[in-house]
Order: sequence, then structure tokens, then C-alpha cells
Amino acid sequence: MTASAALVAVSQFAPGADPAANRARVASLVADSARRGARLIVLPEYSNYFVSPFDDSLAVNAETLDGAFASALQTLAAAHGVTVVAGLIESADDGRVHNTVVAVSDAGVLSVYRKQHLYDAFGQKESDWIAPGELGGAAVFEVGGIRFGLMTCYDLRFPEVARTLADAGVDAIVVPAEWVRGPLKEHHWNTLLTARAIENTVYVIAADHPGPIGVGFSQVIDPQGVVVAGVSAGEGIALASIDPDLVTRTRETNPALALRRYRVVPNN
Repeated sequence: MTASAALVAVSQFAPGADPAANRARVASLVADSARRGARLIVLPEYSNYFVSPFDDSLAVNAETLDGAFASALQTLAAAHGVTVVAGLIESADDGRVHNTVVAVSDAGVLSVYRKQHLYDAFGQKESDWIAPGELGGAAVFEVGGIRFGLMTCYDLRFPEVARTLADAGVDAIVVPAEWVRGPLKEHHWNTLLTARAIENTVYVIAADHPGPIGVGFSQVIDPQGVVVAGVSAGEGIALASIDPDLVTRTRETNPALALRRYRVVPNN
């Protein structure tokens, strides 16, 4: 069966240090997005808990994949007939936590991605608090026959992550993020999102935190690098249609994936 176009929503909000308040805000955004017709709803990185700077409360508030946050996502997905993608702080084994992204439907967790490239840059040291995810298989899932892949935030600076998703046959890459504000950071965010779409001939669906910490500018970009929907600097929702036929047509005109002469392999 040929996949038909599906409406997706990027929901931009600022999670904080109150997990219950974060779940309530997520519930409101999911309900609003579903009322507008979205079938896939994408929320930012760290949607269950966030503090800046990081501290020991991360481990205290980390959850398992059957914990309160993922269970709430499943309840919302079932109530509204949608699939939800969100970032969360997940319990790990070494005293740190995982920076994890999940895709959840009424059937439960469909796909899990643990951040591979940690934000030890621009004066930050995410690896003090976050354990990196294992390298290997692509985190993918389907909604209505459209294939989506997961990555997050700083992974954008490493094109190999997106390329592994393209190799896994995705039509769209989903990027929950907390892209930290700073000199030229908005420019980097917009440029890297667009590059990942163009070079892989896929849609890119990115949800960020708004200011004052994040840059905002959650957006949906088509396989030719055109921004088809977006949010500005504050909280909000943007919706766009994901059309797998456009991916096919783009790849017929620009067969970059078929013409490339290199493959991606893990470095360690």
C-alpha cells in the first residue's frame, strides 16, 4: 500500500524542573495539535525534566521507559489517536543518565534513541551528566506507512547520524532539541537542519525549546530544503504535511543518495 501524506506538528515549549507541570503542558500541546489534525506530534529534548545548568537533580528525576512520562505519552496517544515523539531524561547504570528520545503510540514505545554525540562544546560538558547511547542500528518507526527516524540536538553537527537514517529508508528525520542560544547559534541551527534535509533528500522535523535558553525556531523542512512550517522565538505549534511522494520525486531529480561512493561506519 502506498503511503499517503500525513500532518505533523512541532510543539515548542520550555520544560522546567517540575515533572508534573511538564506532563500537563505536554498534554495541552498534544491535545491542541491533535485537534488541528496532526497524526505525529514532536516535542523537544528534555521534555520531562530540564534545569540549566545541569545538577544532581537530573539523576533524581530520571525515569525508565515505563515510567510516569512515557506512560503519560501512551495515554495521550491513545486518547487522541496520534503518535508522540519527545525527549526525556532516562535512568542509566553509571551514575549519569541517558538523553533519550522516544516515539510512543497507543501500543506503547515504538522506537528509542539515546543521544550519541554529547554536547561537550561551546563551554558546556554534557558528558559529565549524560551517558552516550550505543552506536549501531537506526531508531525508526512508521506512521501511516511513512517511515521516520530519530536523532537529537547536537547530533545535527555530525551528518553521519542523519545518513544512517537515510540508509534505513526514512522519509523524514525527527529532531527534538534544546539548541542553546549563543553567538551565531540560530544561524547554525537553521543551516544544519536545512543541510540534513537537502543532503539526504528527506523531511526534517525539529522541535526546540524557546528562549531565553533555547533559540526556538522549531520547523519542518522539505526534501529540497524549503521551510514549510515553523514557530518563531516563543512557545507555539506549527503543522505541515509530510508527503512521501515528494521524497520520491526529489530523489528522481536529485539522486544524491544513489550516486554517493562512501558508506557510514561507527568510529568506535
